[in-house]
Amino acid sequence: MNYEKHLIHPIYSFVRHAADELGYEAYVVGGVVRDMIMHRHNTDIDIVTVGSGIELATRTAALISPDLHVNVYRNFGTAQFNFEGSVIEFVGARRESYSRDSRKPVVEDGTLEDDQLRRDFTINAMAISLNGDRPFTLIDPFDGVQDIAGKIIRTPCDPDRTFSDDPLRMMRAIRFANQLNFNIYPETSEAIKRNAERLDIISEERIMEEFNKILSCIRPSKGIRLLDENGLLARFLPEVVALKGVESINGRGHKDNYLHTLEVVDNVAMTTTNFWLVWAALLHDIAKPATKRYDPVHGWSFHGHEVVGAKMASKIFHRLKLPVNERLKYIQKLISLHLRPIALVEDNITDSAVRRLLFEAGDDIDDLMMLCEADITSKNSDKIRRYRHNFEIVRHKLVEIEEKDRLRNWQPPINGEDIMAAFGLKPCRTIGDIKDAVCNAILDGEIENTREAAYQRMLEAGAQLGLKPVTKNLGHEQAD
Repeated sequence: MNYEKHLIHPIYSFVRHAADELGYEAYVVGGVVRDMIMHRHNTDIDIVTVGSGIELATRTAALISPDLHVNVYRNFGTAQFNFEGSVIEFVGARRESYSRDSRKPVVEDGTLEDDQLRRDFTINAMAISLNGDRPFTLIDPFDGVQDIAGKIIRTPCDPDRTFSDDPLRMMRAIRFANQLNFNIYPETSEAIKRNAERLDIISEERIMEEFNKILSCIRPSKGIRLLDENGLLARFLPEVVALKGVESINGRGHKDNYLHTLEVVDNVAMTTTNFWLVWAALLHDIAKPATKRYDPVHGWSFHGHEVVGAKMASKIFHRLKLPVNERLKYIQKLISLHLRPIALVEDNITDSAVRRLLFEAGDDIDDLMMLCEADITSKNSDKIRRYRHNFEIVRHKLVEIEEKDRLRNWQPPINGEDIMAAFGLKPCRTIGDIKDAVCNAILDGEIENTREAAYQRMLEAGAQLGLKPVTKNLGHEQAD
């Protein structure tokens, strides 16, 4: 079959002419070939040549434009540039060999067959020739097309060697199975289980790169289940594995928090492309095993799991080398607040409670509501309808209070410097106590959200603590 009609990107014509001038064989390989066959969009185009990849890249770029910049990585023998919305990467065909204790291969020049043999999976080991005796011919030595038709993830050679050489490929197998909705070939799956401990030699950053791609899928639960079933999840996220199981005492059990978490993750993933919100869904109940208690009267409880869970999230993010800046703060906020909207639904929805929620959630209130609605996984359809109806009431109340009080990302009119100046204080805990008193008075609707009202409440709070003001007028530092 001639695949010329599939090669619609203009880069292929330029590569073909450059390769002919240099006397090289050139092929388009890997994921872009797979996606051509599957009719999927792909902007990463890999070119393999039996020759110098850097030389072919440089010559191709020169044919396109003398001003086209080429990024050259001589240590790896690769080069790349951007062209017509795609990243074009060039490399010479090579063979690889690995030592037991490292995933860094010894690389040598090789043939196209050597290069295909080193690929991770059959569906990624196909190539289409761009020149030579049989241009635009598919070269598929491991039946990748057949595996695409059968929706199978399978290694081109011995899976034990494939995964032992580069254990990250085990994560990639599951990621591709999740992204493409394929199944992992039984022999390949068994090899992952046998080599799961080899994942420990891979850096946390590389593991998270693959795991985040799994969380970015429409239904991440499939990938998480496969990671667990094949022994990988416990290697880097044992806290999620610990959610599994149901304990029963006197015939009273709790739900399986692992299965519940997977449902919540899918519910969130289907409604957003923000995979940090999916992370929050994954970790929202992470502290339930640590806080699980049984009471003969009330049954099972997980009191404080939102507070403990926020602390656990920090430890997990540090361990996995995930961003410990605003991303972590965002996830901790959602975990710590994820019960609050549900409490509003169950209790009388007061203005003060809504004000506090808006104040604490800030710009993340919409994401928090999305997480909380996703957290409804009851099998009782009447209960789900009731909760969703009540959540709509909460949403309307949030909008109403926000329009009236503008409390999203609100800060009280009186700050710590005002308090120190008013009472002649140096930094101390008392300042925080007074500021909290002012803030609570505004949130509870006891005083107006103005500087004058806040200043007066500040003086009252100080007086209750035995403090006397050293300033007479609002905003002026005049000693008595």
